[in-house]
Amino acid sequence: MQLSDLKNLKIAVVGAGYGGAAAAKALSLLGADVNVYEQAARIREAGAGIGLRPSTMNRFREWGIFDAIAGVSSPSEYFQILTPTGGPIMKEAWPVSGEQTHTHLIHRGDFIDALLGVLPEGMVHLGHRLESVQDKGDSSVLTFAGGESVEADLVIGADGIKSVVRSRLFSDKDPVFSGEHAYRAVISVDDAYGMVVDDDLRMYIGRGTKIYLLPLRHRGQVSFDITALCPDGTWAPQVTKDDLLATVEGFDERLVDITRNLDMDTVNIRAVYDIDPVDTWHSDSVVLMGDAAHSMLHHQGQGANSAVEDAGALADALRDAASVPEALALFQATRKPVTDKLQAISRQGWAEDEIDEVFPGQKPAAAAAKD
Repeated sequence: MQLSDLKNLKIAVVGAGYGGAAAAKALSLLGADVNVYEQAARIREAGAGIGLRPSTMNRFREWGIFDAIAGVSSPSEYFQILTPTGGPIMKEAWPVSGEQTHTHLIHRGDFIDALLGVLPEGMVHLGHRLESVQDKGDSSVLTFAGGESVEADLVIGADGIKSVVRSRLFSDKDPVFSGEHAYRAVISVDDAYGMVVDDDLRMYIGRGTKIYLLPLRHRGQVSFDITALCPDGTWAPQVTKDDLLATVEGFDERLVDITRNLDMDTVNIRAVYDIDPVDTWHSDSVVLMGDAAHSMLHHQGQGANSAVEDAGALADALRDAASVPEALALFQATRKPVTDKLQAISRQGWAEDEIDEVFPGQKPAAAAAKD
């Protein structure tokens, strides 16, 4: 699009998570008038670590915010997969882009704070819970709880797995339970019994359970994550310390001790969901991105990375296409084949023989979807 057209473009982003914040940064650099509307009165991410891939970090370099992200993260060289008792299965170097860009490990809270911190003051509007979206063709109207309405040339639905934008305009399918729970906490490196000695991400895999140790060296901490098979699909299940200990039975005794010493008030507990692929992400003035478009299971570590890649691809499409509708079509054509594949791969988190062994006759939905 012409520079003058981009500067006259009024964009409303619904959701101030990773994807929404990244899109706001990328699109504001094009000169567009961008506002972000977030339902929460305060933005905070549950404590856990994630890995930012080189392609994601290169987007930050492109947008001039690499240092802001690198300053609250640590570069990592290797990803290791081990048996429950620490026997080696695989050690693989993370992909590297040139000599400069490595995978970086970061705390979710630090990540969102850094992204929001590089946005212009006043761009993000908190306490705006979306109730409806009216697609008028060449523009759309958002109506929030309390009656406030906003009209924009382009609405970006970056409002997560329970997206209101998606459910109102593109798909009314509910999220899909994976048959797993995730238990996540951040602990001091000193409380990790000497298991964290470098910046390698380690995954210990056993019968129905994976334990991740993700170093956050810049914080002197480590993200301790347990993913375990469980048929309880309650969104925020009630889980006891004994339940957690049962999932790590047979693992290295140091991992068991870490679990035993967890403060349950600090453990983020959730059932794990994704969504089925959405056929169409856009109209002429509304588009989905991030988890709203392609929420995926966390086994490949691609959720946040995909959201940032979406933001970059959407900005590229708006810059290169002749109009907003053409840009949205180009964006979907570029990103949907990639995310469809990642969604499918991420659903292959457990071997079917493990599932049948742990839950005879209770194959979780994500596994059934592969049949």
